[in-house]
Amino acid sequence: MVSESTAASTEATSTNQHLQELVLSSSDVEEFLRELARVSARSLSEPGDEILCGITLFRHRKAATVASSSAAAQAMDEIQYTFGDGPCVTASREQETVHVRDLEECSRWPQFAETVRGQGVRSILALPFLLDGDTRAALNLYSHRPRRFDGRAMELARDFVSQTSLALRLAVRFAHYSDKAANLKATLESRTSIDVAVGIIMAQNRCSQAEAFELLKAASSARNIKLHAVAAGVVESLGKGPARTHFDV
Repeated sequence: MVSESTAASTEATSTNQHLQELVLSSSDVEEFLRELARVSARSLSEPGDEILCGITLFRHRKAATVASSSAAAQAMDEIQYTFGDGPCVTASREQETVHVRDLEECSRWPQFAETVRGQGVRSILALPFLLDGDTRAALNLYSHRPRRFDGRAMELARDFVSQTSLALRLAVRFAHYSDKAANLKATLESRTSIDVAVGIIMAQNRCSQAEAFELLKAASSARNIKLHAVAAGVVESLGKGPARTHFDV
């Protein structure tokens, strides 16, 4: 007979493997977060007692990305963003666990508590993920029962966040490298257009490279258009399409 601890360990391993495979197959971090929210809800709910799950992610200390297990969960998170603060934003921003045992007794966010309570929610648990750098994230759990996250439920939620933080760290890290690669490619392509445009101007005006570049800058300033856009226009004026940067794979 399989013990409860062995079954829980097997399930945790299966969940971790699924999420790590998802990191590799997801097109972006938002897609990964959506699946993580669904997995979280399935793992922490019980028959006849659905937990609503959302995930708050702050990257570069900017606006939050919200992923939810369902439309109802998304609505709860959106209420919080309407007020600009709440347990989940606090958990993510401050990296602290926030447990609202009963919204009937919540005095910290009175307007938010009243609004969410009107949707039938009675208890909330927000747990920060363990991430790197200045990225902040939290798992947001909502229940229609008061004190739903007391005792064993709190332990299970903490264990789940601990187990899934690695997969989320990997997803955020991959997203960071992907952003850097995209920015580098855009910079190189912009540089290519400028270099080709300078060559065209040199040939047309029989001037030096420095003089051609100054002409390009003067046109950019006079027309109040970015330098790479003016360069692209010069290249395309030849009728052979935009300059392309080739990357060897």
